[in-house]
Amino acid sequence: MELTAEARAGWRDYLELCKPKVVMLMILTSVIGMFLATPGLVPWDVLLFGNLGIALCAGSAAAINHVVDQRIDAVMARTRNRPIAQGRVGTASAVTFAIVIGLLGMAILFILVNALTAWLTFASLIGYALIYTYFLKRATPQNIVIGGLAGAAPPLLGWTAVTNDIHGYGLLLVLIIFAWTPPHFWALAIHRRDEYAKAEIPMLPVTHGKEYTALHILLYTLIMFASTILPFATGMSGPLYLLGAVVLGGGFIYWAVVLMIGKDPRAPMETFRYSIVYLMALFVIMLVDHWLFPNPLSIVYPF
Repeated sequence: MELTAEARAGWRDYLELCKPKVVMLMILTSVIGMFLATPGLVPWDVLLFGNLGIALCAGSAAAINHVVDQRIDAVMARTRNRPIAQGRVGTASAVTFAIVIGLLGMAILFILVNALTAWLTFASLIGYALIYTYFLKRATPQNIVIGGLAGAAPPLLGWTAVTNDIHGYGLLLVLIIFAWTPPHFWALAIHRRDEYAKAEIPMLPVTHGKEYTALHILLYTLIMFASTILPFATGMSGPLYLLGAVVLGGGFIYWAVVLMIGKDPRAPMETFRYSIVYLMALFVIMLVDHWLFPNPLSIVYPF
């Protein structure tokens, strides 16, 4: 029966192992990180092979996440139809797939981009697939805070792919996503609190309650808002970005307050959905601002 189910696995099942929607958001921030790193255009080979390598490694980490979390996935309604949880893809096949695309991604980065980006991508892969998924997720309610650093790396990876250098501006992009991650994920965790409790995962709403989590969502949203002002304060971005950061951040704070008040049952998922739109819009506005109001202090990197 298991062999028959696995034999029916198609390319869509393996694509689902890679969490394509999550990877697409990561690649968006990686692409924008690349363009922010130079006042001109990004060389086509860096743009193509850099993002391909990063995407393959991110997909590898996601596939490992599916393997490690298969017991949890089978319990939770949100994830019970995933390929491994349903038996459409076997554990051995998923591990092999993750190794192959991970090695391919690393080879592309090492050979066609640069070693710094390859090593940083590898560290991000290990951070998410093993340190967060295998250990932190089950060990502490602060799992998403600590583990969020791995998911915050893509814009820096895009930056280093272009410059072969870790610059403070690239680290600012990491800081923004790092601060964004807890309110983004905790909003979903409040909505799925009973499922996480059933799966015995110590998410903050499970261990400390919805009210406590909602308060911390608001606090982290304020931290995130402050961090989004830093690109303007440091001269990295101009007035259009500042306006976008304030307006978008104000919307995030609004939903965080609504969530903390606790009278709107839609608030957790509305906050979660808004957080995704927020991050995409913030980075796109940052890129448009970069083109319209170029920073005269920008370092021009030779290619």
